[in-house]
Amino acid sequence: MKKLWQGIAATAAVGMLVAGCSDPGTGDEPAAGTDDGATTDEQWPDPTADLSGVTLSLWAAQSSATLADQPIAAFEEATGATVEVVTIPDPYEQGVQTRVATGDLPDLAFWQPTSSMLTAINASTNLQPLDGAPWIEEMDPELQDLTGILDDTRYAALITSPAVMGVYYNKDVFEEAGITETPGDFDEMVEIARDLDEQGTTPFFEMAGDRWGTQWWVQVLLADAAADGLWDRINTGEEQFTDEAGLTAIQTYKDLIDEGLFNEDIATATFEEQGDALLAGDAAMAVQINALYGQLVAKADAETVDETIGFFPISPSGNVGTSIPDQANALAAFATGDEAQEAAARQFMAFLMGPNYGDFIADQQTVSLKGDVPTPDGVPQVLQDVHASLGDSVGSMQSEAVANPDLYLYVSDMIQGGQMTPEDVATATQDHFAQLAQAQGVDGF
Repeated sequence: MKKLWQGIAATAAVGMLVAGCSDPGTGDEPAAGTDDGATTDEQWPDPTADLSGVTLSLWAAQSSATLADQPIAAFEEATGATVEVVTIPDPYEQGVQTRVATGDLPDLAFWQPTSSMLTAINASTNLQPLDGAPWIEEMDPELQDLTGILDDTRYAALITSPAVMGVYYNKDVFEEAGITETPGDFDEMVEIARDLDEQGTTPFFEMAGDRWGTQWWVQVLLADAAADGLWDRINTGEEQFTDEAGLTAIQTYKDLIDEGLFNEDIATATFEEQGDALLAGDAAMAVQINALYGQLVAKADAETVDETIGFFPISPSGNVGTSIPDQANALAAFATGDEAQEAAARQFMAFLMGPNYGDFIADQQTVSLKGDVPTPDGVPQVLQDVHASLGDSVGSMQSEAVANPDLYLYVSDMIQGGQMTPEDVATATQDHFAQLAQAQGVDGF
């Protein structure tokens, strides 16, 4: 069939890669660590050194409040320290930013390690730099610099495999429809969807009632442009969401909805209903992130989910995923001004990512990020497939843009009763991006 994205690919290919914007928190004084703000091997304590009498605070969201239970217990036993988890009510990110703005700083916190969120928390002022961390070289090479870095300084430690935007599909539905191979690019996926629709199967399930996931379609449609420097151009104002790449992505999504390739209740359907429909085979595919797997295993055992659900990354020209790390994927250590507390916080990170890492991922039944630590037996294949797509993935808007506009709200409004056109969505997104960038002091806005 005619490629929907040839024009966009040609436009993106000639775009110049422009350096990203400066962090508004960057000043002339070095951050904690060495004279230039970096940390050295000498500043990373022995992971099991005695910390009797030391108490560390660790902020977590409701969804990550128990994530570190195993390493905390092991760290306390090995060092004599105490680690107190403080659960920040949802919306977590807003709560953390409000507290930090008042000078209330924890020793450690789960934090989304993306450019926009590191900028939002003023990383150069509020976080310890983690350059020179002893576990970095032990990580798989393609993951070492995937995220957690702002203005060439590392501020967050990746501890679990980041989420990836891609397609979760029901294997039984594919098999019954005679589909023996997953699609090799976006247009092939649409052809499969049309075949399924003709057979009476709902091709795609979207959950616009809960709104937040509606942006994933737009972002996977921007994957080729992202690979060619879209977010660098957005960050400097050289390109806008209203230009060809952004507008065409939104329009293509709307065209597929208008074609009838989605569930009839798309405007009101929820995330939970999305999981139900995919697991039951009432819909064939859903564009989602790793959160969907968690939803599925809450409804069926992991073995059933693994037998029923598969995953493939997708992009206009191929099988490229779009990575979007969330707050549960990374830890940040805060620059509290107390050298002993800061060193203890780094020691906890070194313990978690060093001698305790194998036990941590076994407890979580998740994929290993380190080449010297094997992935535990029993980790579902679908999670391994998601992780495998990270090697050649592109960064999401949240990962690469200096600000994170409310794209999902505007897309949802477009879906729900046609309140907005694709042009309206693109304009509102660009306006909000510019407002956020200006508030953060980004040059050019």
